[in-house]
Amino acid sequence: MSGTPIHTTVDYGATGKQCGHLAIPYSHNLGGWANLLAPISVIANGEGPTVLLMAGNHGDEYPGQVAILKLWRELQPADIAGRLILIPTLSSPAAKAGTRLSPLDGKNFNRCFPGNPLGSPSEILAHYLSTVLFPISDIVIDLHTGGRSMNFVPCAHMHLVPDRRQREAMILATEAFLTGFAFLYTDIAGTGLLPAEAERQGKTVITTELGGSEAVLASIHRLCQKGLRNVLRHCGVLRGDVEPRQRPARWVQALDRDDYRFAPESGLYENCVELGETVQRGDLLGQVHSLENPDRAPAPVLAHAGGVLIANRAPSLVGQGDCVACLAHDTDPRLLP
Repeated sequence: MSGTPIHTTVDYGATGKQCGHLAIPYSHNLGGWANLLAPISVIANGEGPTVLLMAGNHGDEYPGQVAILKLWRELQPADIAGRLILIPTLSSPAAKAGTRLSPLDGKNFNRCFPGNPLGSPSEILAHYLSTVLFPISDIVIDLHTGGRSMNFVPCAHMHLVPDRRQREAMILATEAFLTGFAFLYTDIAGTGLLPAEAERQGKTVITTELGGSEAVLASIHRLCQKGLRNVLRHCGVLRGDVEPRQRPARWVQALDRDDYRFAPESGLYENCVELGETVQRGDLLGQVHSLENPDRAPAPVLAHAGGVLIANRAPSLVGQGDCVACLAHDTDPRLLP
């Protein structure tokens, strides 16, 4: 099937609830015939869409993993109309290590698409998603946070896809996550993203940035779990009433490279603006203090334009070139070209 070397213990065509694994060939010093096992569950019942729900794309992003693990245990076929495919932890070696990159192959899983069936474990799994799971799915959900490196104002977010029908479906689904902000973003750190490949295949893609850092607030877990269930109801795969928004989402965009601010040098970064705060051009967003030259004035990071601080640096220790802030600007995704 699609030339993949991955073996799975679930049948995507069967009804009911199945829990199994994706077995990814992987050899190491003490296991020449080893497999890396990624848990997967399929819950199918009657007519309806197929939704592929994933988290743990980066191992240090936890709320989505917890939310899917809870759904894994709680949902039964009677709750479903169609088919729900659950992968709580895409990069399990990274999740167990608490790292963004996989310790097995050094890969950022979110830069591996469309994948390679002859590549490393991350590339093999990316190829499986691209050639097996994306084609059978109508809706693809990929849950993220800022991980250990960034803190975000909790938001559902999406790319500005050119196809108008696909864009409208993604806008409505993004709004159904019930976050106060809805965020249009662009890719500044390379290609090969999971959402971009699913979008290329015409899928309705829903992603998030729900906070960040290793300390996850209870409010973030609640928001993720509530928003996820509401999106699944909106998509029609989870039975129940969709909760309407209490107020419209605030749509913002960061589509220019200048919206992403980088540390000019290494040192200790001081955040000077709170997340969600409005700033003006020239405002001080933060500053880098030199450890080697304490008598030198800190290097400033300034706002290039007015906007809202949608994300900032999580750890204080920074290296030159690390992203330390992201400024977003109010927008309407339905009016953009």
